[in-house]
Formats: sequence, C-alpha cells, structure tokens
Amino acid sequence: MTGRSSDEEILERGRKVLRMEAEAVTGTERRLDGSFANAVRMLAGCQGRVIVSGVGKSGLIGRKIAATLTSTGTPATFLHPSESAHGDLGIVGTSDVGILISRSGESDELVALVDQLKRFGVPTIAIIGARGSALARHADVALDATVEKEACPHDLAPTTSTTAALALGDALAIALLEEKGFAPADFARLHPGGSLGRRLLTRVSDVMVKSPLPLVRSTATLREVVVLIAEQRGLAVVSDDQKRISGVYTAGDLTRLMEHEENVFPIVIGTVMNTKPRTAHADELGSAVVFRMEQDGIMSMPVVDERETLVGVVHLHDLMRAGVV
Repeated sequence: MTGRSSDEEILERGRKVLRMEAEAVTGTERRLDGSFANAVRMLAGCQGRVIVSGVGKSGLIGRKIAATLTSTGTPATFLHPSESAHGDLGIVGTSDVGILISRSGESDELVALVDQLKRFGVPTIAIIGARGSALARHADVALDATVEKEACPHDLAPTTSTTAALALGDALAIALLEEKGFAPADFARLHPGGSLGRRLLTRVSDVMVKSPLPLVRSTATLREVVVLIAEQRGLAVVSDDQKRISGVYTAGDLTRLMEHEENVFPIVIGTVMNTKPRTAHADELGSAVVFRMEQDGIMSMPVVDERETLVGVVHLHDLMRAGVV
C-alpha cells in the first residue's frame, strides 16, 4: 500500500539515515589505532596481490575496495569465499595479503577462508564489526568497524555497517597511496581514458602555440604592440634575440593604461611592461597551469624550456578545449 507521508516526513527519514551514517564514520575514525598503521605497513610490503573477500553486501564493499586499491597502484582482486573452496583459491600466492570484511565476524565461509590463507602463509587484515569475533581473533590485524545499529528501522539491511567498512577501505587505500609515494603521474598511467586521463596526461607542450610567437622588442611603441596583441590573442612577449623573456604586456594592461593616459601610442613598451611575468614550463601538466591562471586571473602564459627560453604560449581556452578544465 502506498504511504501517505508528508514531504517533510520523507526528508527527515533521509536526513536521519545520513546522520547515522556520518556518525558511524566518525565513530570509526575515533577508534582508529595502531592496528591501522600495522595494516598499512603490511599492505605496503605486499609483493603480490591484495586478496579482498566478503559475503553479501560486505562482498560488494570488498569489490569496491579492491578496485580502489588497484586504481591507486596496489594490485588487488576480489575472491568470493565460497568459490575459494572450489578452485578459485588458485589465484592466491604466498606473497599476497588478504583483507576480509564482515560485520559479525562469524561467517563460516570467511573463517574457513582465513584458515586457508594461513596455510599459504598469507597475512590477513579483518575489517569487522565485532571485536571479539572468530574472524577478529584469527586475523593478523583487526580493524574495528563497529556500528551501534543499522540505519534500517528494523536494524536489518546493511547500511551504516557497510558505510563504515567502505570508509575504512578508502582510508587504507589513501594512506597506502601516500606511504608508497604514488604520484599524479602514476595515477595518470592507470587512468588514460576519459576526462580524468586528459587532466592528468595533457602537458603544456601538447596545447601550446609554437608559431607564430607574439614577440616584440623592448624599444617597440604601443602603436606596434596594439596590432600584435590584436593578432596574437591578447598577449605580447618582450624578449631579446635569444628569446629570453624580459616582460609581457596584455590587452588588460593596455586597457588599464588607457584609463589614465590620453595618448598611449608613443609609449615605449619597455617602460610599462610587466617585468615579472608568470610563465609555464613545456613539460608541466596542463592542470597545474590552469590552477595558476585561475589564481592569478590571467588568460595566457609564455612557455619556457629548461633553459628559460621562450618556446610557446599557452592559452586558457586551449586548455579548456583539450578537456583539462
């Protein structure tokens, strides 16, 4: 039968669930202790794969944790505890580490799997909701994901317990990522597709304008510079014969000068140019340059090589078209 609850009653139910799940994560964070550090070190020393396992909803959480570990530089795979007794245990190697997830810690399949892993000499980490359970006692490291009750009004459907377990799994993955020194460039190699890959793989050299360059001498007048700025998308770069940058001048600079100077055309650019321009390096990630452009409120930057020689100009709009933003 369809309910007749008011909008506010329905909203309050939703808010209550979110509060309970937030409190579950907060409680898990408060109970974090040296066992967590031991678990991270165990994973950091893993020479094989991380074998993640769980039953039911905990199994679904386990699959997500395995995927997160794999995407952050730690090879991991999900092993169903029931299937492990029917041949799938063959994926386990002696250099692996196991992560087993259970609220009760008394699942027959998981307890049996712990024994099987011990026969291989595989160290195990349990994410459990019952500290005194069989799984907690048998695992090498037990992480406490205890919750007072599920968000389900009947205290049946796994909700707060799976949220706490998932949060602990994420905490392990990110702490491990930092422990291993996993860098953005490493992340990019594992995520080459989609917008994330474009942000992490696109370098300034991929999108910069290499020719013609908006070059001008410091002795040029603004009459000459105005034409160059109009042709070269709002930027003039002042340099010498070796393309070493001494300053820049933008359409914005020109606008501000015209607000208090009646006749700007005879002015020599060397007297009004910005002598401390922001520059980008050709091998920089485009995302890093976008951040600096947004911080400084600029639309383009000269690009230099390792010798600080001008090699191009990068424009914010080109970075946007490349999918970096």
